[in-house]
Amino acid sequence: MPVSLVSRITHVSAAVLLASVLGACASVPEEQRVDSDPWEPLNRTIYGFNTGIDTVTLKPLAKGYEAIVPRPARTGVRNFMNNLLTPASGVNNFLQGKPAYGFAEFARFAVNSTVGIGGVLDVATASGLEARPEDFGQTAAVWGVPAGPYVMLPLLGPRTLRDAVMTPLDMLSNPLYHYEVTSVRDKLVVLRLIDLRYRLFAIDKLLEGSKDRYITLRESYLQNREYEVYDGYPPEDDAFLDEFLEDEYSEGVGDN
Repeated sequence: MPVSLVSRITHVSAAVLLASVLGACASVPEEQRVDSDPWEPLNRTIYGFNTGIDTVTLKPLAKGYEAIVPRPARTGVRNFMNNLLTPASGVNNFLQGKPAYGFAEFARFAVNSTVGIGGVLDVATASGLEARPEDFGQTAAVWGVPAGPYVMLPLLGPRTLRDAVMTPLDMLSNPLYHYEVTSVRDKLVVLRLIDLRYRLFAIDKLLEGSKDRYITLRESYLQNREYEVYDGYPPEDDAFLDEFLEDEYSEGVGDN
């Protein structure tokens, strides 16, 4: 049996990670590293590798995809791929103690998979069933697993250590990876990767004006991930809040 695309990606990622660990030579002064990114030299090396691979593969493919495939068709692809993730999202909502959202996700999957023609049409959202996406990394966070250091995975991109450890579960929970017809499955995996890269064009625009794209990507990812983990209501930064209140108090005293 030929090795599947998923297996090849896994093997390549492991090889690149090993090579990066053994040969990382990016130098970042220790005093300039932040607590969330203690492995910054290695992460920068992998980031450079990922950027080089992306420049000659996924990025041009995604540009061609945007230019050739009509917007309604691209929306259908996105809806179909998102629908495949809905059952796992429902399970994670249950695991996080949110049964109402869990049932809603399974209802979305049933509606979109039938009336929505296999998920190509997002009938559920139009009917008022709002998506509540959750993954195993978010579930681990709810269960009290700390985020850990920021890591850059070969080919897969930015993660926290917690999310990197849970990534295999997210991949295995996607029905696409269990489809037995490998010739069809691999084509759908490639289509999913191209669609995901197309959706990241907005991030490209954010990085274009950055002096240090690595740091901009890191901070944007960590901030967005925290937003997702806390369902849009991340806790206030105590240090920032204390400084803000101190400034407000000082101004108030000065005005009296």
